[in-house]
Amino acid sequence: MKTAFINNIPFELQEGETILSFLRRHKGEQSVPTLCDAPNLDPFGSCRVCSVDVAMEENGKARTLASCHTPIAEGQYIYPDSKSIQSLRKNIIELVLTDHPLDCLTCEVNGNCELQTVAAQVGIRDVRYPSGENHLFREKDLSHPYMTSDLSKCINCYRCVRACDEVQGEFVLSMSGRGFDSHIIKGIDQSFMDSDCVSCGACSQACPTSAISDIFQSKAIAATDVTRTICTYCGVGCNLDVSTRSGEILSIQAPYDAEVNQGHTCLKGRYAFKFYDHPERLDAPMIKRDGVFEKVSWDEVYDFIATKLQTYKDEFGPDSIAGISSARCTNEENYLMQKFIRAVIGTNNIDGCARVCHSPTALGMQRTFGTGAATNSIDDIKDTNCILVIGANPTDAHPVTGAKMKQFAMKTGNISIVIDPRRTELAKYATYHIPLRPGTNVAVLNMMMYYIIEAGLVDASFIESRTEGFDDFKNEILSIDLDHIETVCGVDRNLIKEAAIAYAKAPNAMSFHGLGVTEHSQGTFTVMQIADLALLTGNIGRRGVGVNPLRGQNNVQGSADMGVQPHQGAGYLDLTIPEVNQRYNTFYGVNVPSHIGFKIPEMFEAALDGKLKALWVIGEDIVQTDPNTKKVIKALQNTDLVIVQELFMTETAKYADVLLPGASFLEKSGTFTNGERRVQAVRQVVKPIGNAKADGQIIVDIMNRMGYPQPDYDPKTMLEEISQIVPFFAGITWENLGKNGKQWPVAKDGTDTQILHQKEFKIGKGQFIFKKWRETSELVDNAKDYPYILTTNRELEHYNCGAMTRRTGNEQLLGDDYLMIHPIDAEKHFISEGDYVCLESPRGKVDVKARITDEVKEGVLSTTFHFPEIMINNITGDVHDSEAKCPEYKVVAVRIRKSKGKFKQLATQE
Repeated sequence: MKTAFINNIPFELQEGETILSFLRRHKGEQSVPTLCDAPNLDPFGSCRVCSVDVAMEENGKARTLASCHTPIAEGQYIYPDSKSIQSLRKNIIELVLTDHPLDCLTCEVNGNCELQTVAAQVGIRDVRYPSGENHLFREKDLSHPYMTSDLSKCINCYRCVRACDEVQGEFVLSMSGRGFDSHIIKGIDQSFMDSDCVSCGACSQACPTSAISDIFQSKAIAATDVTRTICTYCGVGCNLDVSTRSGEILSIQAPYDAEVNQGHTCLKGRYAFKFYDHPERLDAPMIKRDGVFEKVSWDEVYDFIATKLQTYKDEFGPDSIAGISSARCTNEENYLMQKFIRAVIGTNNIDGCARVCHSPTALGMQRTFGTGAATNSIDDIKDTNCILVIGANPTDAHPVTGAKMKQFAMKTGNISIVIDPRRTELAKYATYHIPLRPGTNVAVLNMMMYYIIEAGLVDASFIESRTEGFDDFKNEILSIDLDHIETVCGVDRNLIKEAAIAYAKAPNAMSFHGLGVTEHSQGTFTVMQIADLALLTGNIGRRGVGVNPLRGQNNVQGSADMGVQPHQGAGYLDLTIPEVNQRYNTFYGVNVPSHIGFKIPEMFEAALDGKLKALWVIGEDIVQTDPNTKKVIKALQNTDLVIVQELFMTETAKYADVLLPGASFLEKSGTFTNGERRVQAVRQVVKPIGNAKADGQIIVDIMNRMGYPQPDYDPKTMLEEISQIVPFFAGITWENLGKNGKQWPVAKDGTDTQILHQKEFKIGKGQFIFKKWRETSELVDNAKDYPYILTTNRELEHYNCGAMTRRTGNEQLLGDDYLMIHPIDAEKHFISEGDYVCLESPRGKVDVKARITDEVKEGVLSTTFHFPEIMINNITGDVHDSEAKCPEYKVVAVRIRKSKGKFKQLATQE
């Protein structure tokens, strides 16, 4: 055992430790004062407050060293509180205080100022040096809805600059000037709003003096409670520390000990929480009578629903009823919803957005690997040499993960490949950007594998020992028509070849994909080709490799795991297999149907045919987010009973017959499963608004009302039930989730799994399955009259349909949807920046504001869909993935012209 000494007493040291981490591990976090140090930043050594005396023999001659960046060495004698060190620290802090505008020794304004704390630690009661006029006076920046800066308080510790660089990778903040004129600037000395700041708040959390702070920060000082929970937005699964007092949420920060986000969030996770008590929250159950919603009691609404559903079940059969559950809800709530539909109603007509957006991922990976989930952890980016990002814009849609990818891409020697029609932020830093035509993912991936096989860069031993079907696959790949593929994808084959060779030669390569892969007619096939690319090169089963889907919503993975799909029950067990069906029958105590139920598109068709009598929708605004909006509305209008369980009066809620007020993630407990299979505890922070209830409790209440006994909603007891039927949840309990959760599969002894397929695949051997590229029928049928291809994208500031983020300060950051159009295409149609453009497809037309940019290629358009005023899905179509029925949002045939009438006038006024 290697040791070093603290005040002549030996203590064990660990490899890679600094003196500061060594001292803190043995003597506590407060054992050495610091100012420039922060838990999630690299050691910097600018303030020297952490200095200690270090000798190589007991009471020997000592050197004064900054402990934050000096490695600990065996046999060192550390004296952290010698008289000379105490004097040094005191003098440093006195000098800092001399140039600080506030009297930190008596100040009650900052409240959380670390300078004040450190001054007390080093024993300063007064300052010997005259302060005079503060030469660092700066005007306050109050431009931002969430962040302020008063850089007169700045002590030039560089923590904000380093947080912007090291945590977010945005490089907005920097130091300008020299000597006494040194000061922090944003961009080219801009305000927060004018700079390229992405509002992640990393600088605010890092600042020790509130020179940069959250607008909520002064209120947060008064907090009496802090609750650890999980973010409700994307599938990264960031941990949040929520500060409250007297039932009011004051602020949110990111815990440094969170394995997922390590003290980092995006602006949505940190700031966009005020929707929870927004005046427009639904706070009581309502029934629509004569076209008007009336508030009723829970007993009345439960009786109404139970009577109606039982009547439809008896008269038209269980398949006349369907349910749509939500990735916004917890695992336990999704499990209860599918159980209610199957065990109480008696149908498999259960679906949700998990299948709508990522079903090709689950199906494609199940066919090739046997398990439809991420093979590795996001943390493995530290161990890879190459990342392939296809059909995803992680810096906007998965910002904390996106920041890690951006930093990876910017590091010399790393290889990054981005396959995307748009030049996304990540693509700007990529080694290779392949700007393919939308809808040609399969073509590009087949070409990449062609060049890898041709160059002899396959992992022959891996293929021989762990895969099947390679010979036939190889023959098919080598027979593709390269000339044709190059033409259809619109990318120089040499660029694709270089990227393919780089991926194959990398010692470790990881792939990440998003909705730009799945939301296509060949979505499932694309996922299979991504998986085959990993099999071809042996990039499976160890750190720094694998196939990793980026989940769009917070609990997409979990809702699918829990059985929210019409063909598989909880745990992905096939309901059509008699033994499996019998297992569910025994477990639920009733007969569960064995035939496959309706997927969401089939629910709409059944409604239009008069076969669907009742539809229960939880937390999904299908009118705004599902394709072909007019068809969705007709389906809802043709359904006798539409029950919507929601937070707000969404576009879908307007067509409801019954409205049930659910609870936000801040108002209930349960678990979410993030994109890396990490099951984490969601903990209730405040009580539900008004008479709203946790969604799980609402489902339990109606189950009991319809005669099926189910205990009250509680995550602990629900996990006990789930662990008995979902094999990979076998060892998960509420108690053993701890702070950072567990990655499934979890063995009965609680051991979890960071990496899948280390020795074998669930189906035995990985499957090579060739799929040929085919043009989508959307373009085959419509391209002649509608020559432009429209694809969709998200913006950082808003989330999906915007129901939550539009009710926060985020609307001040981005207030409307926009259409990205190439300058040449804009010129053809006399469209200028800010003009409204009429987008027309065979389904309808919408008007949306133009953003002229070369981030899209000629002939390709891209739009956001966050605002109901635009209703982009009025023009999207009915084409779906051929296998999983995922809507093809990413390829829409359209034509464009400059808008007329009020839109043109509005654009002129602006």
